[in-house]
This record gives sequence, structure tokens and C-alpha cells, in this order.
Amino acid sequence: MLKLIALVLFLVPALAPVAQDPAPATPVNAPAPGGTPLDVMFVGNNWAGTADVVDARTFEKLRTIDVVPDRQQRLNEILLDPVAAGFLLAIRGLVGQGNDQFVDDMFSTPDGTLLAVSRPSLADVVGIDLATEEIVWRFPMEGYRTDHMGVSPDGSRLLVSDSTANKVHELDLRTGEKLREFASGDTPHENEYLEDGSKIFHASIGRVYVPGNLNPLGGADAIVKGSQVFQIVDNETFEIEKRWDMGAELDEAGYPGFSSAVRPMAIAPDERYVYLQVSYHHGFVEFDTAGEGRVTRVALLPQSEKAKSIPESRYVLNSAHHGLAMNEAGTTLCAAGTMSDYAAIVDRESFRHTIIPVGDKPYWSTTGVDGDTCWVSVSGTDQVVVIDYDSAEVIAEIPVGDHPQRVRAGTVSEGILSTW
Repeated sequence: MLKLIALVLFLVPALAPVAQDPAPATPVNAPAPGGTPLDVMFVGNNWAGTADVVDARTFEKLRTIDVVPDRQQRLNEILLDPVAAGFLLAIRGLVGQGNDQFVDDMFSTPDGTLLAVSRPSLADVVGIDLATEEIVWRFPMEGYRTDHMGVSPDGSRLLVSDSTANKVHELDLRTGEKLREFASGDTPHENEYLEDGSKIFHASIGRVYVPGNLNPLGGADAIVKGSQVFQIVDNETFEIEKRWDMGAELDEAGYPGFSSAVRPMAIAPDERYVYLQVSYHHGFVEFDTAGEGRVTRVALLPQSEKAKSIPESRYVLNSAHHGLAMNEAGTTLCAAGTMSDYAAIVDRESFRHTIIPVGDKPYWSTTGVDGDTCWVSVSGTDQVVVIDYDSAEVIAEIPVGDHPQRVRAGTVSEGILSTW
């Protein structure tokens, strides 16, 4: 009965009371001693509630940071609110596969003194001082879950997807102060800035905790799973410039029955073409954003024998694949084959691919700071696998914490490093 109540609460956000205004941000502590920041990769261990800090070039693990030092305090607060408690249980049972989700996404300030972390089960974003490893600001969501983020090219602003409020907040990364917001569809997800910061590519994925691809049923999908859109937002005005239903675009291009839910994406250097993963598809979509927009090609990647034996209704949050990156040159893509336990290195021009077995449930891929390596989180075996784009060979395997998901490039101040 408890699971049923939690499910009902999660599916009917209209039952929730109006959220209170966020608490004011706390000023960030003074920066640690200066020096050239070190390039690192932050690995968010979602179920452990930690972030591993890895040297981006030597692959040495430097530190493990507790990103939920206030865990018990926040859980106690949530349990005092029946609706918030229902969402917590629903996230644990439906999205977290029996676990609380304590870290989804992370970005550091350019000087490497502060790390912003989105915490889904706690429905907030916090700023953690990397010198003291203490929370120095906190921004609660208007809804009951937080998700993917995005960082502006200059590292000053943060986009945060508010899963059940169907909007994206823009925050000052250093202080946590809210600046603006834009509207999304149901369950806002990925946020990517163009290189000059003028536009934002954003996608909403709908209610992925509802199993099965309902798109072949027409309107039933939109009713049950909600609005699933890919949109371009003007960063100066925060107005939505263009908006597409990717399932409809795929239908028009001769690929019927595909899901409308856009997952991770990779933007080509020309910033005209974007490569999109959609729910249930083993591969990705090439989409031309010019003019009215159109699907130009669809990459079909293989399924493992294990994946073939699993019904789509049992795909992890509807994800056949979840993780897509592109090398700096824009010639090669790296796809995380979540249900097939592989990473695929794919030539962008021909879509020829090399399959690299990496272990159970790879869940994200990110291009390293050198532009020539792909970092793939393998959530089922608690490691990150680093792959060379050119040779398609594994060059490092890094043990990390429980259920790694997002991997993000960042920096740590030299002064802080000297104290670790």
C-alpha cells in the first residue's frame, strides 16, 4: 500500500502544496591560496552520496567528498511533510531502484574553490567549499526532485532542472542566488550551452518512471508520459526560440514509433547539428536545427544478447542508451550502451562503430579535458572507464563509489590540493 501511495503522489504533482521561497544563499568562504587550478574530473556516486575527484590527465583519484553532510537533517525535514515524504519514497522505489539519489550532477567554479551539486532525493542544489568540504549555500527546488544541470561557458551561471515543477532555474554558481527561469515540458532533463553562451539546448523526458514505449499508440503517450520536447532557448531573453516533438520529427523522417523523449545529447562544433539519444533506442539521432529543423540520419547500434532478452518495459528509466559525447575535433562520438553493457566509438561521417565492453550498466559519457578521451561511468561495477577516441582502446579503469553516474570536467585550486 505504501508503494501505491508513493506512486500516486509522484504521478499527480498537482496535489502538492505551493513550495516556499528558497532560503537566501549563504556567502561563499574566502578562496583558498591561489595558484594554477588543476584539471580534474568529478564523478558523482549517486547512491553513495559522494563525489570522487580524479586527476584529468594521470587518472589518479585525489579525493572523495561527502556531498550530503546534512543528509539526516534533510531526510528528517522531508519526513515531516507527508507529500514530500511520498515523493522521497517514490524516487527511492521508482527512479533510484531501491536507493535514495544523493548526487546527480556537479560543476565547479573556474577557480576550483567551490563545487555545486544537484541532489535529487533532497530536492536541492548545494554549493560545497572544496577547502572545508562544508555546504556554503543551498537552493531548494520548487518541486520535489532535482536533476541534470548545465554551466555557462564562463563558469558563472548554473542551469538546474526542477523535475516536478517543469522548469529550469538559472543560479549564480558562486552564491546560489536565483537569477532567472524558463519553462520546460514534463521532467526537464539535459541542459547544454552553445560555446558562445548565446543559446541553450534543453530537453524534457516525460515520466520515465512509467515503463514502456507508448509512442506507437499516438496521443496515449503524451497523456501518460507528459510533454516531451527538445527546445532552443535564447540566453539573452530566456525565451523559447524553437521547440520540437522529436517523436513527430522522426515519424516525418520515416522512422515511426520512436519515443519523443530526448536523453543526453552531443552538439557538433558547427552548433547546427546535434546528436540526440531518445528513450528505448539503441543508437542516436542526427538532427539539423537550421530552419524548421529536421531529422537527417539515425544511427542504429547493436544490442547485446542480454539486452535482446530484456523487454523494453524493464529498461532502466526507459534508457536503452544513456550517455553521448563527441571529441573536440567533432569527428567521433562516444555512446554509453546502457542496457548492452558497452561503449560505442562511432565515426560521425559514416556511423561505423567499434564496440567496447565496459561492464554492467554504463550510464554516462563525457569528453575529457584533452578533447581526445571519453570517460564512461559504469554504474553497475562502480568504475569509470577512459577510452581513447582515435584508437577506440581502453586506457584507464578507475574504481569509484556506489553507482557512478554523471562525470564532469572541472578544476581544483592548487592551494586546496596542497591541503588534501
